Amino acid sequence: MTALSSALPDFPWDLLEPAKAKAAAHPGGIVDLSVGTPVDPVPAVVQKALADGSDAPGYPPTAGIPALRTAIAEWLARTCNASGELGVLPTIGSKEMVAWLPTLLGIGPGDTVVIPSVCYPTYEVGAKLAGATVVRSDSLTALGPTPRVKAVWLNSPSNPTGKVLPVDHLRKVVDWARERGAVVLSDECYLTLGWDAEPVSVLDDAVTGGDYTGVVAVHSLSKRSNLAGYRAAFVGGDQAIINELLAVRKHAGMIVPQPVQAAMIAALADEADVAVQRKRYEARREALRAALIKAGFEINQSEAGLYLWSTRGEDSWQTVDWLAERGILAAPGAFYGPAGEKHVRIALTATDERIEAAVARL
Repeated sequence: MTALSSALPDFPWDLLEPAKAKAAAHPGGIVDLSVGTPVDPVPAVVQKALADGSDAPGYPPTAGIPALRTAIAEWLARTCNASGELGVLPTIGSKEMVAWLPTLLGIGPGDTVVIPSVCYPTYEVGAKLAGATVVRSDSLTALGPTPRVKAVWLNSPSNPTGKVLPVDHLRKVVDWARERGAVVLSDECYLTLGWDAEPVSVLDDAVTGGDYTGVVAVHSLSKRSNLAGYRAAFVGGDQAIINELLAVRKHAGMIVPQPVQAAMIAALADEADVAVQRKRYEARREALRAALIKAGFEINQSEAGLYLWSTRGEDSWQTVDWLAERGILAAPGAFYGPAGEKHVRIALTATDERIEAAVARL
């Protein structure tokens, strides 16, 4: 029997180990800007909610406790301008949901999943786990008679580029998918981090008019509230699809721990700490962006999100090596698809001290 892992690509960050070792040898230590892992404190109000909810001896509901479902629905209505009746479901982080969505939706061999030309690697991994065919394309009209398209991934703001898709584009994708009976899966984990453009959710009334048929949005509290370690995320959209996901997840035991559910409620109501964190990222972005440009880099797109999509006009691995010599670790654009091979992704998720060190070295 063939191991499932044999169908998957190498885990990208394993390939970075040589560059990481070189960067770590710098006299001033490594500045790791290769991953989007939060480094700032979890808000105190969220920590308290987690602790207060820790006496939870029983199994929590897979669908989420009622207070959490209400908090998610209200946040989506408020933040995503979604006025319709939404189905909602908490998930064990957003990455596991992205990876398992095709499988949970019954997509499989003979089916096609469309992903952006430059994108988060887990979209491809999820399709391959399901045995589906992957097509990279930013233009659905250019696909031609691609058979059996069952799902289309959107990601705005984009990881890694920071590109923001306009309302008209989102609406056209939704219309195109509905005509073909495909599902639109929209990864919106960076939605609240717009800098030079204002991101719009696929759930926005301007896109769907309150009709979420065939549409699911994925959201995370990892970046918004520094909860990557909590594995706290959720999906919202088409109630029928959410019901289908819930039915399978109940059988599979995919349950968000109840103390984490309590913490999520607090995080969704906490805008003050989100504003503070946003200012931290804005300051880091401005400092890094100016330093990179001064060092001869060009920044493309990067209108939103937590990354600077940067290029020196050379192969991305050459740029990774150039940065590693200066003790800075970045992710090569090749991780995100062939179209990214001349860029590197530089994350804003490092302490102020490490960002200052990177700026000085650049």
